[in-house]
Amino acid sequence: MPTCQICHNKWSWIQTIKKTSTLNPAMTCPHCDKTQYQTQKSKGKMGILTLIVLLPLVIQLFFDIRGAIIFSLFPILFILALILYPFLVKLSSKETYIGE
Repeated sequence: MPTCQICHNKWSWIQTIKKTSTLNPAMTCPHCDKTQYQTQKSKGKMGILTLIVLLPLVIQLFFDIRGAIIFSLFPILFILALILYPFLVKLSSKETYIGE
């Protein structure tokens, strides 16, 4: 779970999902009300989780698997990614950009 870089309190799973599911990159710590940002490395890990959800499409390119089986994997992989996501989030007290 992510830990606030200012007060060092851990966010809960549901707090992490709520805070990271907005378009605003600035997130307010639920414990100290200070602004926190997701690190670039953490955002990259989210990209990998997205690719895992889309993995059934790649599998179907190489193997002849029925469409019903492939499409039934999407919700399972999406739920798995949603469960794992808060454990991969890392926070920073300053906003960083790619290349910094």
